[in-house]
Amino acid sequence: MHTTNYFNTLIEIAEDCPVAAAEEPPMKGEDKTVARLQFEMMLEHPYRYSSDEVIFGIFAARNGLQGSLQTEREQFFSKGQACLRSSPLPKRYGWGVHHNAEGKVAIYPVDSEEYRRLAADTGVKKVKAMRSRR
Repeated sequence: MHTTNYFNTLIEIAEDCPVAAAEEPPMKGEDKTVARLQFEMMLEHPYRYSSDEVIFGIFAARNGLQGSLQTEREQFFSKGQACLRSSPLPKRYGWGVHHNAEGKVAIYPVDSEEYRRLAADTGVKKVKAMRSRR
């Protein structure tokens, strides 16, 4: 089974991120975008969910899956899934994604003291978000 989880890692904003200060992802009319759902889930519940839980939880919600989801989760992760390095949050909106030692995630604005602290911490592994353009 594949996983998108990192441990003790900061996903830094992408090199080609167009903002210098973090922005909230917008709504799309009445609907919430994937970026908005990720933003709300990680901002409102810091270090509660792992990357796998965030990604699968949003997939399940957007596809109307309910009840016991173990079989669907196993099928979903039976092939590789894009990790939070490909999320619009660090690619477009200026949010760093921190994975703690237990693999739970929280987001921090690039212009915050906490983001700068994590980026400077030699004990925290750093990976860049994926670029939007080649």
